[in-house]
Amino acid sequence: MFVMLLALVSSSILLSKIKLEFIPANAGGAIGIIASNFFERFTNQLYLLLIFFTFIILVVLFEIKFTSLSNFIIKLGKFLIYRIQSFLYNVFSRLSSIRLFSTKNNDKINITSSYQKPVSEKVKFLEEARPVPANPIKFFSKPVSPKISQSEIAELPPMSLLRDPENRHVKGASSSELKQKAEELLTVLNDFGVKGQIININQGPVVTQYEFEPAAGTKTSRVVGLSDDIARSLSALSTRIAVIPGKNVLGIELPNKQREFFCLKALIETPEYQDKSTLLPLVLGKDLAGKPLIADLAKMPHLLVAGTTGSGKSVGINAMIVSLLYRYTPEECRFIMIDPKMLELSAYDGIPHLLTPVVTEPSKAVVALKWAVKEMENRYRMMSNIAVKNIAGYNAKILEAVKENRVIERSIQTGFDPETGKPIYETVTMNMEKLPYIVVIVDEMADLMLVAGKDIEMLIQRLAQMARAAGIHIIMATQRPSVDVITGVIKANFPSRISFKVTSKIDSRTILGEQGSEQLLGMGDMLFMGSTSKISRVHGPFVNEAEIEQITEYLKESGTPEYISAVTEQPEEDDSSIDIGDGTSDEVLYKKAVQIVRDERKSSISYIQRSLRIGYNKAANLVEKMEKEGIVSPPNHTGKREILLPER
Repeated sequence: MFVMLLALVSSSILLSKIKLEFIPANAGGAIGIIASNFFERFTNQLYLLLIFFTFIILVVLFEIKFTSLSNFIIKLGKFLIYRIQSFLYNVFSRLSSIRLFSTKNNDKINITSSYQKPVSEKVKFLEEARPVPANPIKFFSKPVSPKISQSEIAELPPMSLLRDPENRHVKGASSSELKQKAEELLTVLNDFGVKGQIININQGPVVTQYEFEPAAGTKTSRVVGLSDDIARSLSALSTRIAVIPGKNVLGIELPNKQREFFCLKALIETPEYQDKSTLLPLVLGKDLAGKPLIADLAKMPHLLVAGTTGSGKSVGINAMIVSLLYRYTPEECRFIMIDPKMLELSAYDGIPHLLTPVVTEPSKAVVALKWAVKEMENRYRMMSNIAVKNIAGYNAKILEAVKENRVIERSIQTGFDPETGKPIYETVTMNMEKLPYIVVIVDEMADLMLVAGKDIEMLIQRLAQMARAAGIHIIMATQRPSVDVITGVIKANFPSRISFKVTSKIDSRTILGEQGSEQLLGMGDMLFMGSTSKISRVHGPFVNEAEIEQITEYLKESGTPEYISAVTEQPEEDDSSIDIGDGTSDEVLYKKAVQIVRDERKSSISYIQRSLRIGYNKAANLVEKMEKEGIVSPPNHTGKREILLPER
């Protein structure tokens, strides 16, 4: 209003004072005459014309550039507020760390940022003693959750790193249009001989669900088989028909004319995500009614994801990872990311949440899964020592002991007294550190199954069956949901599954047990089957690469990762004793291999592997040793070796 008034006064003064042939006298009107006479008391006529001519130019520029200028001011204000908050947080963090280390504490608990090495002294037994296995506590030589110094603790990323929701409102269909579409749908069904009625219509952000109650005696398979014919008759992109659990109706889902797109920030700010009862929240998207759907990975407890290229699978996995990064710090949740394609998860390399750099080699992926199995077994021992059933109970006891300034000790039987025959006990102090959640993310399962199918399947099965109580969870994805990748063993241990758009009904049945995924629309449209085997349609949010880059850069600046080298480095002793199982020494095993080569006149690695029931790497080492000692020749151009030992 002020801008318009200023423009009116300025133009009136200019018209009343500028004397040109094509401008009549007193063209500025009464406002121009009164205003010019008033301002001439303070300045001369030339300055007056210059001042109000400048006002006219400023008004024009203001009207043109108002939107861009306001956006620039808002962005500048957000940037300054973010920098001030970061500066104040660092100052108060350092002051609190100084106070923490300056206080005197005479108790046994030492809450510091440095890792305490485990006790390296071994218990010595007398020769006459008869030790019995008592499952003593075993500590890692390297920490599972390394302490980060107080100045390097990575705080949760701010919401400003995510893109703001767009104010663009997608206009849905009116009630009259929905009724008209329902009548057209009933007409098409009647044309194919299916009688019934539509009792309810649910309009969602992407599709509209028509609840169709078929007439008595109508088979569900008959209606489901008409999905392609209904889509053709209604000129729809695709049609999905499925039974609605708990109702005597079929849900016929037709795509909307205008699709609603929503970003991740709108879902993270919802109360469903902020609910603390959800331990490991995964933002999946919105359901058919437009309500946010936040799944709990701790209750799943593992997730299998499948979808073809371009279906939105990678974007969905990124949304799940970001939703965990916005909930937990590196001390509370750690990741093992396996990405054989070296493309999808490489953006997260270097964030402090990782236990190891992003694994891209299939051989190292097997070692990483073996480490996860060992970590799971070690956590079970630690939980059994203090009589708890899961990681939540373990962390609660540790926090309770820390608050009460006491340590947790455990008496373990180490043997018997040779003179009295009484058992000998040793007191071991527990490690007073919380156990973080560990989420193993495998982006492409098909590549791993091609290289080491049996080993991967065995390790995945072991983790899926037992790792829930230990706080270790798996998110496994593949773009080829065939039976050789998603085997029966894997499906049995992954009750929670997500299927994006697939190419055929067979792939849909492989991942979900029923068809329907081939009728999805793509671009984040998915079918989610929870642990209750109930399938619901979900529309995933969109996360672009710029948002992920901003989040990862913020996390890299706020904390440095401390990797555990044992995650991907196989110990040397494992290379010399792979899959032996009977305690056979290396020398005895080598003699058996030489005897097999001499008697059977076969020197292939696979034959020795099958004969001795050992791993491929071990069999290859034995053959190479025979080559060095002149028992077999080097391989020729076809890969065959000649046996240099004489026949018996």
